Amino acid sequence: MADKSAVERGRDVKVPISPSIPSGNDTAWVDVSSILRRASDDIQSDELINGENFNLFAAMSALEIMDPKMDSGIVSTYYSVDEAIDNGAAPIPLSFDRTTDTQCVIDIMDHLLSCEATWHKGGSLAQTVFSCIYLLRPERTSSHALLHSFCRVVRTTCNAVVSTVSDVRTNEEEDLFVMAYGLPLKADGDEKCLSMLNAVEETLARQLKACKALSSKRRVLEDIEPLQGNLDFEEGFCRAVLCRLRFRKHFYHVLTCMRRPQGKGLEVAKKHIFSCLSELDSMLKSEEFLRHTYACGISEDGLEDKTTASGRQPIGFDSTLNSRSAAPTPPRAIKLLSWKRAVNYFQKLLHDLEIICSNSLDSVFESALRFVVDFQKFEPDLVARAHIQHLLVQDGKLYGCEPIFSVICKAALLPEGAKNHELQKNETVVQLGQLVVNLLRVLCTNTAWQRRKLGKILQDWRIIYVQLELAFRKEFGEITSTSTDQNMCLKICKHILIWVEEQTYSVALRFLVLGFELELYATSEYCMVYWYIYVILIKLTEKTHLRMMLSNESTGRRKSKKKRDIVNDMGKDYQIPPTVLLLQCYIYVAEGLMMMLASLRNENKLFLCVGPFNTEQERFMQQFELLQKAFVPDHASYFSYRETISNARFSTLSMHNCFKDAQKIAKGLHGNFANDPDRMVELRRIEQVAEHNAVALNLVCRLGTLEPSLKISFEFVHHPHFAVASVKRS
Repeated sequence: MADKSAVERGRDVKVPISPSIPSGNDTAWVDVSSILRRASDDIQSDELINGENFNLFAAMSALEIMDPKMDSGIVSTYYSVDEAIDNGAAPIPLSFDRTTDTQCVIDIMDHLLSCEATWHKGGSLAQTVFSCIYLLRPERTSSHALLHSFCRVVRTTCNAVVSTVSDVRTNEEEDLFVMAYGLPLKADGDEKCLSMLNAVEETLARQLKACKALSSKRRVLEDIEPLQGNLDFEEGFCRAVLCRLRFRKHFYHVLTCMRRPQGKGLEVAKKHIFSCLSELDSMLKSEEFLRHTYACGISEDGLEDKTTASGRQPIGFDSTLNSRSAAPTPPRAIKLLSWKRAVNYFQKLLHDLEIICSNSLDSVFESALRFVVDFQKFEPDLVARAHIQHLLVQDGKLYGCEPIFSVICKAALLPEGAKNHELQKNETVVQLGQLVVNLLRVLCTNTAWQRRKLGKILQDWRIIYVQLELAFRKEFGEITSTSTDQNMCLKICKHILIWVEEQTYSVALRFLVLGFELELYATSEYCMVYWYIYVILIKLTEKTHLRMMLSNESTGRRKSKKKRDIVNDMGKDYQIPPTVLLLQCYIYVAEGLMMMLASLRNENKLFLCVGPFNTEQERFMQQFELLQKAFVPDHASYFSYRETISNARFSTLSMHNCFKDAQKIAKGLHGNFANDPDRMVELRRIEQVAEHNAVALNLVCRLGTLEPSLKISFEFVHHPHFAVASVKRS
């Protein structure tokens, strides 16, 4: 809308007045497309129009980006909850026919399950769970015991989930998750939700028992009123309602038990998880009964997208009702998960929580890291990741019981007494502990967020290493006690510094391999990626081996032995640890892939980094900028990468086949990891990658120049991070 006088001044702008929009005395509707085009032509890159009544926030709010979570939409069926209630949107009772009333309550239960699953997947609480009018006015359901108890436990469950996610601060990933918009997450009497639910459950159990007795013509021991009026449907309805109530009860127990300090509730939580899964199976079995009971008027088309087991539309919901409260930009009504998908979601969530409950609570840092990394392979959602983080870090301690300095000492393979040393009070050592806690938290986030954070904290690990060196030198200068204390302090300093370097390279390696999982690398970039993995692995292996050798030195100081005995023991003592040999396997595979790709580039002109926009050096910096800024490792640069691959040829590769070396070491490690199923799986994967790549390399070397009909590609069929070369005839 524009002022008429302003329009008259812009003579080159046509002003077609739309007949569908009436003009006022001082205004007229005009087409300003030409003005916008001219304005956009004048704006340079990175510039933005800003005025008293127009800014970036207003512009973003006005645009539709086809994302229901972000687009603003203010269209509402009702303008308030009271208006919705006055118009009969949420009646109490739901129907004066008790059979219909029971069916409607089951529909509400099912729809709330779909809403809750959609909320867990990133939807807005205001537009999912609290689109239920009965939850917005908890006092109205007090006369309906079944609905009242169910709504209370749903609300209490949502509050428990929000509390867990907020406490561990994983909501940075899905900001909408913990926004309550002033909704009634808590209500008077919610603390008694389980006692109310148990009372309703007990009544339903007696009703089910009574209808079973009638069907088998047995004498009913007590006179109890049935759940609804149609006795033919009584057992089916009782079972359907009972399994939904019991699921709610056990799920709430799971959440509360998992929040107990130091993992003390994990075993009890696991029992409730099994009960939840059993009740979900019962809910799925009730679907056929509910659909056939009220099949009239329900089309079979689109049943898979319905949010209730019966396929009917539930009453008492309005997804647009809270649109005005969902500040700053109210989301549109989002598409809910179907009831079946919601059940599947909760099944997966419960299985993920079961894995967390199976944690051995081993206070060894490496075990905790491996547990989190392995857990992430199941692609857990936000709620499960929040619970694993809550378990790992409580009150700044590992599992809430092991001080972080003690964890570091154990990881650095220091003697037991080192964890009580005064050095733990050093400010820089305290900062190292905070960095370790931060690393654990980062590893609990989703893959994309995790990779970004890992890249950023690399510099922190490099800086803390330098700060520790300075702090330890100062500490030595202040030591005035006996030489024994000085020796212990020196040992702690050496071990911790090596461990910090090792963790730095471990973080860098995790950062690089996550790029494969997120599909961030083009095939033409694989060569530089494997080169960087290769140089990181060399450093990581070196530091890991050095840490273990230092540990052997400190623990292997023998009592007086004859010189001959010491010489005889040296061969035994110098066996390379299996962990180091496994890293050596990775080095050979990474080197083999790097050199194979480099040879294909040099001899066959394949997988070259060419394009109209970025040079190969620019791509190198884009992919590894964070590593380069942190100088991880030292002297690693694009020029050292080019120097490594420039002379790669198949003739030299055939003489030294890295894949065969990797395969040989992997086979020899089977005995060392026989009791570790995860490591055995990893060894088999490495063997398969090495074997297939060795065959492909021999084939390419034998053929020399690739025939035009032969095509080579790299696929991740055996390992998520190490590709397998595939040579096929087109």
